[in-house]
Amino acid sequence: MISVKELSVAYGENQQLTPALDKVTIEIDSGQIYTFIGPSGCGKSTFLYILAGILRDYQGIVTIDGKPVDPQKQRIGLILQNYGLLPWKNVYQNAILGAKIKDQPADEPYVRFIFQQLGIEDLLGRYPKELSGGQQQRVAIARAFILKPDLLLMDEPFSALDAITREEIQDLFLKIWKQHQVTTVFITHSVDEALYLGSKIVVFSPAPGKIIEVIDNPCFQLENLRARDEYYRMSKQLRKMLSEEWSKQ
Repeated sequence: MISVKELSVAYGENQQLTPALDKVTIEIDSGQIYTFIGPSGCGKSTFLYILAGILRDYQGIVTIDGKPVDPQKQRIGLILQNYGLLPWKNVYQNAILGAKIKDQPADEPYVRFIFQQLGIEDLLGRYPKELSGGQQQRVAIARAFILKPDLLLMDEPFSALDAITREEIQDLFLKIWKQHQVTTVFITHSVDEALYLGSKIVVFSPAPGKIIEVIDNPCFQLENLRARDEYYRMSKQLRKMLSEEWSKQ
């Protein structure tokens, strides 16, 4: 479980501080996908980077399974919008990089299984510049799962993809996630993406970011979700709620 209590963050110096997060408190249950949605500049990415251990200058308490965030000791997977692949390493080398950094012995049958599930087993010798955006994203997902993370963090990882590829990669991600039930924090601007991928939907206010509401998603893991009436009703309700809440700020 991730526990966040009274988390506040401000950028700048002296009298020029700009608040990014304001007393955010939430408990994130293990084995769930929490999708965080909010307007631009509301501190969503800041929140993610604190969970990743990248940002350490904050007020409040943040723990993973009761311990302070420490990426040296905890297995934390991070998937970014720009994929984060090293151009001088091939697909195989990029995919096992996280596990290698952690001195984690390669579980080759598992590695090959992940490659097969993501459809990249024939791309292992290629370099990032030789891949499409969708293929690069598959490699980034493979790297995260090969690490066998305790926590998976995703910062708008599909936003740069075209609509068809984005839906395909979303489905592939869910397919892999269902087999491993990794605790996941997923940042997005998209109502539909938050609804499709999140077991819980966390709504942020405009900056400085506060949590307005945590919603149990009744649509999560329903088969053929995008074609269901429940999906469209929930999407409409969520958009209406976001519009009303954000207009209050």
